[in-house]
Amino acid sequence: MAVTDEAIEKIKDMIVSGALRPGDRLPKESELAAELGLSRNSLREAVRALSLIRILDVRQGDGTYVTSLDPQLLLEAMSFVVDFHRDDTVLEFLAVRRILEPAATAMAAFRIGERQLDALSAQLDALGEEPSVEELVAADLEFHRGIVRGAGNSVLCSLLDGLSGPTTRARIWRGLTQEDAVGRTLREHRAILAALRDRDAEAARSWATVHIASVEQWLRSTL
Repeated sequence: MAVTDEAIEKIKDMIVSGALRPGDRLPKESELAAELGLSRNSLREAVRALSLIRILDVRQGDGTYVTSLDPQLLLEAMSFVVDFHRDDTVLEFLAVRRILEPAATAMAAFRIGERQLDALSAQLDALGEEPSVEELVAADLEFHRGIVRGAGNSVLCSLLDGLSGPTTRARIWRGLTQEDAVGRTLREHRAILAALRDRDAEAARSWATVHIASVEQWLRSTL
């Protein structure tokens, strides 16, 4: 194992074991290096690596702290990596989204509040019947993000947020080339919203599946 990897593992073990908790300040570099049996240089490299993936927070002049370790913060790294996807993997990202998002939408049927539903409805009304493709895709992202937030599962919300990037270009491409793609998307959004208002989890799940599968089906036919 490389020295830096060993240093990362030792800091990770301290966090996982509870020796270091969210918000805790790490001991001084010299003390921690001696405690873990590491060189100060390898410790420094490990801290730098762990700060990049939001495990540690290096505060200039104040020290190094364990972050909150909230899922949204930790999964930011996944979103960054996902942005390097190749175009030929977009179908795979859509397939994962088709598994997760309908489940999240079904969960939201029982948990999302009326105020949140009203906000989603107002968002659709503000979009109008003939938005530009770019406006529609941006609204689509916000619409589904709002529903997933309403499901009340922060891990699921962060995962889906991280997966949304690779499918954005595909949705814009579809909107520009497929006849009635804009109208179809708006109708599907209204159907999902109606199912959520009725607290019908299975209908919400079904409409969310149809919504994502239609993009996936179109993309398969064009590749």
